Parts: sequence; structure tokens; C-alpha cells
Amino acid sequence: MTGKPVRKYDVLVIGGGNAGLCAALSAAKHSGKVLLIESAHKNERGGNTKYTRDIRYAHNPDAYSAGSYSDEEFVEDVVRVTHNKTNQGLLKKVIAESWNIPAWLEDHDVIIHKALKGTLHLGRTNLFMLGGGKAMINSYYDAAEKEGVEIRYETRCSKLELDGKRVFAAEIHGRDGKETIEVGSVVVASGGFEANLDWLGEYWGDAAKNFIVRGSRQNTGDMLRMLVGFGARTVGDLSQFHSVAVDARSPKYDGGIVTRIDSIPFGITVNKSGKRFYDEGEDLWPKRYAIWGRLIAEQPDQEAYSIIDSKARDLFLPTVFEPEVGESITELAAKLGLNPDTLSETVREYNNSASGNCTFDPGSLDDCKTSSLEIPKSHWARAIDTPPYYGYPFRPGITFTYFGVMVNEMGQVISNNGTPFGNLFAAGEIMSGNILSEGYLAGFGLTIGTVFGVTAGREAAAYAGK
Repeated sequence: MTGKPVRKYDVLVIGGGNAGLCAALSAAKHSGKVLLIESAHKNERGGNTKYTRDIRYAHNPDAYSAGSYSDEEFVEDVVRVTHNKTNQGLLKKVIAESWNIPAWLEDHDVIIHKALKGTLHLGRTNLFMLGGGKAMINSYYDAAEKEGVEIRYETRCSKLELDGKRVFAAEIHGRDGKETIEVGSVVVASGGFEANLDWLGEYWGDAAKNFIVRGSRQNTGDMLRMLVGFGARTVGDLSQFHSVAVDARSPKYDGGIVTRIDSIPFGITVNKSGKRFYDEGEDLWPKRYAIWGRLIAEQPDQEAYSIIDSKARDLFLPTVFEPEVGESITELAAKLGLNPDTLSETVREYNNSASGNCTFDPGSLDDCKTSSLEIPKSHWARAIDTPPYYGYPFRPGITFTYFGVMVNEMGQVISNNGTPFGNLFAAGEIMSGNILSEGYLAGFGLTIGTVFGVTAGREAAAYAGK
């Protein structure tokens, strides 16, 4: 390293989203001098967190939710969606400490409100922040400033200097140029690499060019590559990510949560050939919505289309973009650029197999299902027979990736030989692959980020004070 360190910090936090801010706030309670660097401009701060709205947490009946959610049910839900590809020890830590999340939020002036209509099965398991993740982030930044955390925007870490397995300095680049600082500990909470389409292309090939990054454009994976270069042990699969069905007309980056379309359970979804390719009613939507981006990514040209009729129009959250409308399926197909004959035949086969003798209930796993279809629809299967008909074009919308670095229960990054780096910690998406290797539960990313942010900040401060 060139140049003489001119400033010294007890804890350096890299990343200004939920996990980074929780780490900074936690560290500030236990150490004297904390620096948080955020790569985005102040107006765009907060990473993916600014696009969120709710957090999953274990709880008894309380003032924030519509019922209890036990540790055991929480574990079962995660095990099911990940197909048991999870670190049980870290998972149980997250769930056990998620009980503290409401108090943590309120201690930092985040206002919680009960779920409103249209939140799709989350009112019992998740709490909602008034103003969503953007308001939560603003409260956290205000709290951090009050705690004396130094915050620098448009600043990235370009180098960490190690002595064995201890970081002793960092080179950061900001609006005022390059600076080298001494550090007692480092918490890396810089997100995944979903905005790096070249990296995604290493697995997905040219298909990655058709992905929409609905999350932050700042998450390019630079810090993840740096840690891997230091010999950090990796977890997760390069091919796995949190990806949902977003409107194909969405912006390439930073579209946020409003680009997601939740119509899938209430109709059918076809690829560009007009064919269905997965069970649209497999499970409750919060346990399945995050697999649909990957499913669409596997379709020709990464295109898909949601087809509903007027009965389903008001069953999901309003959309930013208006759907295409047709008085007949053939008219709708023409507007979507699909073969009218093929789509009409797909709808006809589906309608013929949809159960007419059932009790439709959009709020639970009802008994409306198809029969004798090669690709079934297990719930909410009603005939698409009431015009006008509506169609939304889909693309895969990536929120964050699961490939990251291994950590222990203190959040310390683990090296390839199995021992931890002494004062190098990770929190949030960059380590979520320890717990989420595939699948997703709505609001669980913030749970992991909050618990490991608080933990990593506390432990980093403790190490720096030694």
C-alpha cells in the first residue's frame, strides 16, 4: 500500500443498506469511531432495502401482525423452500433473534403498521414498515448520524490490506479522491452481484442480457470478488438468485418492488410459444413468487406472459404498467405478439381441466385445481372465460444473488482452511447464501440482514476494542 494512513476508525462498514446500517448502529453502541461508506449518491442510498416493505419474524400474537408465527413453523418454511439446503445453526440463530426485530425497529424510530389489503398472505408472518424500506432506511441514517457514525456517500472500498488474517487498513475512493485509513475491524455489507450481468453471464450465457435488475445498480460484486481473492470460503450456487416476474416494460435497473406483478396464481402463465411451463398455484404466493424469475429465465428468449380474465383483475396489487386487453383470447394474443391459435388451444385445455365444483379462496390453499393436465395447477384454478381478457409481458427481475462468503455465528468470514478472519465480518446479501441457497420467503432477506448486521457490528466493535 502506498501513502501514509491519516485517519483511524474502530469499525469500517462497507455498504449502506439494511445490513450495513444495522452493523453501523450496533457498532456505534460499543465503539468510539465508526465509518460507513455507501457507493450510491445520498438520494439513491439504501441498496435494495429501499425497495422493500416488510420483514418476516417469529412472534406470539402482537400488535403488528394478524397472528403468531412460531420458531418451528419458521424453520419448516425455510427448510421447505430451500429443500433443506441451509445451515441449520445459522438459520436457528436468525429465527431466534428475529423476535427482537420489532423492538430494534422502534428503538430507531421506524414506524410499524399492520398489513393492509392486498399484501397476499403476509399479514400473519411479517410486519410492515410505514413508508416501506425507504422510510426505514431514512430513520436508520438519522439514527446513525445521532450516534456519531461518519457517513460518506459515493464512496467505494478499492482495497483491504491484511496482515495474515487481520485487516489493518483500507483504501477508499470517494468524491474527494483516494484515501487510506487504518481500521480496527471491517464489516462488509455491500450486497451481491445481481447488477453485474457479465458475472451472471458466466452461468446463464447470453440469456443474462435479457434479465432486468430490479434491485440496486450498485451491487456489482466488487467486494465479494475481493474477499474470494483473499481466500474466503464461498457458499451458494452461482446460478441461484432471488428473481421474480417483472413487467417486461420495466427499466433495466432500479425498478424496485413496483415492477413485480402478482397475477400468476389467478390465471395461467405461458412462454413465447403460448405454452404453460409450471404450476401457477403450487403454494401460497409469498412462498413461490421468488422462483418465477428463474423459471422465466429458463424459457426461450426469457419471455413469458400472464393471462387472466376479468374475474381476477382485482385480486392482486395494482400494477404500474397497464395490461394488454382483448375481448377474446385471440385478440389478446395478437396484442401480446403470441400465436392466437396456440394460446387459444392452451386456454381451452386449461379451462376443460379446471375444477368447476370447488370453493375459490384467494387467501388460502383452496380446492380449485386442474385434472389430467401434464402441468397441473394445484390451487385457484378457475376457467379463464369472462371477458375482457388481460395479459402482462414478463421478464426475469433479479433482486439479489445467493452466492457469497461463508460466515460463523459471529459473522466472521471463514477462510478456505476453515478458520475465521479475525476482524473481517460480513452481513446481508453477501452472506445470505449460508441460509438461502435456493427459494425464498417474502421478507426473509431483511431478517437475515438485520440479525447479522446487528451481530457483525457488535462483534466488530468488540474485536476493535481488544
